[in-house]
Amino acid sequence: MSNEKKPDQIVFNEQTQQYDAYIKPYATNVGAPAIQITDNSTWKARNINKANKQIKAKYLELKAEYENMMKELEYNTLVYNARYTFEPLIGETYHLYRDKNKQPFLSIIAPSDCNFDYIGSFLLNSELIWKRVENNHSE
Repeated sequence: MSNEKKPDQIVFNEQTQQYDAYIKPYATNVGAPAIQITDNSTWKARNINKANKQIKAKYLELKAEYENMMKELEYNTLVYNARYTFEPLIGETYHLYRDKNKQPFLSIIAPSDCNFDYIGSFLLNSELIWKRVENNHSE
């Protein structure tokens, strides 16, 4: 090919020495349709709002789960640090009380059968974690 310049309306690639208007991702002549930018600001605003709500909901779920785990840890620590002279059985419910010195102790005696300072009832699960159980006895 010659080194003379091609007219402006001709799409010629100097590097490949080819006419390549057909592979361009944009219009190359004045008769081509105008390129219009799509206005997606409403789509963005709507979806940002949805995404933020979804993220906030997930955060609140995780926060509640974290608070439950911390409460479970507190109960577990309280029961494991309590005084008891027996080996608790998995799947059984035990009752936690405070003695005269305000020290916690674990017992098999139900709150309805005694008048100790009742803290709560706990079940030892298969993972050896103490789970608080709701009792009909008022605390």
